[in-house]
Amino acid sequence: QVQLVESGGGLVQAGGSLRLSCVASGSIFGSNVIGWYRQAPGNERELVAIITSGASTNYASSVKGRFTISRDNAKNTVYLQMNSLKPEDTAVYYCNYQGYSGAYYVDYWGQGTQVTVSS
Repeated sequence: QVQLVESGGGLVQAGGSLRLSCVASGSIFGSNVIGWYRQAPGNERELVAIITSGASTNYASSVKGRFTISRDNAKNTVYLQMNSLKPEDTAVYYCNYQGYSGAYYVDYWGQGTQVTVSS
């Protein structure tokens, strides 16, 4: 089992910044990918950014140049630094872990943290 706890969400004005944190605990071994996803009311959940255990990253085109994902393996923590926030970024942001527990592929989600960007 892997437990994920997100924090750092809140209310911010357009153009402002927030940093989200995802702390992972449990059976974390070998290759894995942690991603940030978001879901706005009426929309489907979408990928925002991912980072692998080898520190490779990928971003949605809508956040490139504004958001940065990073990983501190010693602390089992992944961060999402969000700059130049726009009202369109308003959503619940979820942390996701994908990896292997022994020979089994696992997929875990955090509880989500609300990000609201005012005009």
